[in-house]
Amino acid sequence: MPPVATMIPGAVIAGQMTGTTSASPGMFPNMFPSTPGQLSALSLMPYQAMTQQATRHARRVYVGGLSPTANEQSVAAFFNQVMAAIGGNTAGPGDAVVNVYINHEKMFAFVEMRSVEEASNAMALDGIIFEGAPVKVRRPTDYNPALAATLGPSQPNPNLNLAAVGLTPGSGGVLEGPDRIFVGGIPHFLTEEKIRELLEMFGPLRGFNLVKDRETGNSKGYAFCIYQDLAVTDIACAALNGIKMGDKTLTVRRANQGLTQPRPEQENLLLQAQQQVALQKLAFQMAPLPTKVVCLKQVVSEDELKNDEEFEDIVEDMRCEGEKYGKLVNVIIPRPGPNGESSPGVGKVFLEYADTEGSTKARQGMNGRKFGGREVVAIFYPESKFAQGEYDG
Repeated sequence: MPPVATMIPGAVIAGQMTGTTSASPGMFPNMFPSTPGQLSALSLMPYQAMTQQATRHARRVYVGGLSPTANEQSVAAFFNQVMAAIGGNTAGPGDAVVNVYINHEKMFAFVEMRSVEEASNAMALDGIIFEGAPVKVRRPTDYNPALAATLGPSQPNPNLNLAAVGLTPGSGGVLEGPDRIFVGGIPHFLTEEKIRELLEMFGPLRGFNLVKDRETGNSKGYAFCIYQDLAVTDIACAALNGIKMGDKTLTVRRANQGLTQPRPEQENLLLQAQQQVALQKLAFQMAPLPTKVVCLKQVVSEDELKNDEEFEDIVEDMRCEGEKYGKLVNVIIPRPGPNGESSPGVGKVFLEYADTEGSTKARQGMNGRKFGGREVVAIFYPESKFAQGEYDG
């Protein structure tokens, strides 16, 4: 016996008569008025029920790739929230979802909306992250496009605010299809350039989208990509999935279908790829974790620091340069003692940032650059030592 669909309390289907109700198992709320004297509403019920049934195929949405912990209530609450966030609720105030049915064995759901237009708007949510993984949002198999066109809009409203839920408007072109890859668990210190570099070990990308917070511009920790050569999709997924970076573990798989096993003819390529990734993984693990403090070596000489006026100019130059990469909190440049004696850290410049995103950009931007004919070495410096004024590390 299949699971019973869950009715969402208080939901109203667009165009439906409302009144005091008592829900019946397996039936929509508000269908049977119980208040005496509502004969006019009752006389309309056969027509109303027919209307609901006729539009049901166009009001339902298929959602695939659910996590094992998903249930009817969590799915309904999630879609109600994201539909409101993108401005997709066009049938008036209240929740868009009226009914959810989940097949727990195959991990998919049918989400019934209260209007045809809202179901069409939900189509724009394909690939949205639910409980840590992207889900497929599709039309059900009983969807009749020709009939649906007579019932309401069949395409999402182009003015939906998809960025509010981390989706990119118009991403259904380059980054669409069964070979689209989801990359999750990306640590915040890994830059977009480094992520692309890791992915492009398997070939050039046709498209890449690192999802960022709309207000801060910071990475949300996941991305989507698609390769020019679609044959490497499964190889890349199998080789990259599970790589540990700092305290994060990468999740790399097909966004719409889950991870597919590589074909037999791909196994040798996969073995080579895994060996290559192992070396890259070692390089990432050996790389120091970022701190908020960047130490620049070989940037100034001891003689340049003795003159007060020249010293102030150097401090100001370093401050202006450092502010290009993020919010700079402090600039420390150790100087020789009053009698010219050497002090710990002389010849180094310390830049303290408000966050590791700024320090990471500064380290990448300054390392290898030349100041006064000297090639700068930029490294992360322990925050605890910096706070204690220990500059000789």
